[in-house]
Amino acid sequence: MSMIDKNAGKKWPWIIGLSTIAIIGFAVATVKVAIKNPVEMSDYGMQSYHTYDDNANDIINAKIAFDRLYTVGFLTPQVLKKKSVLIYEVKDKFDNAINNAKIEVILTRPDTIKLDLNLTNPSVHEGKYTFNAIDLPKSGRWDIMAKVTIGENQRYYSLKADTRYPNTTEF
Repeated sequence: MSMIDKNAGKKWPWIIGLSTIAIIGFAVATVKVAIKNPVEMSDYGMQSYHTYDDNANDIINAKIAFDRLYTVGFLTPQVLKKKSVLIYEVKDKFDNAINNAKIEVILTRPDTIKLDLNLTNPSVHEGKYTFNAIDLPKSGRWDIMAKVTIGENQRYYSLKADTRYPNTTEF
């Protein structure tokens, strides 16, 4: 008598067929998850990443030109969930206050743009640009992006803050 199993060859078609069905099932599940949770567009430089990539050299050159003439400081001591006041200070390289800058600010979450807050029209006094107090809709990590324009010069600033650690910011 032979010790060889005569049914061994009948298992492989079933294994291959079930594996193929499982792989197709995982692919369908991946597509469903991706549709329900789309990747958000990058706001780096307060524009889509496609636009930023297309104009990267111009943006870098504008940053260099701006930094030769001006300095911008973020004076907000804490970023809190309630009643946060954002303050920027703009000076020239001779430490003179600049009062004619235009500053646009967007507060955004790293994972979604649905909670974005746009800040405009700050009050200006001696080079300090103070935005009205804001309440953030959610605690946690926020990206604070600003575009500072003075005449023909402009620069983008990006800052990371976390309301759970209000004294910590990352430029």
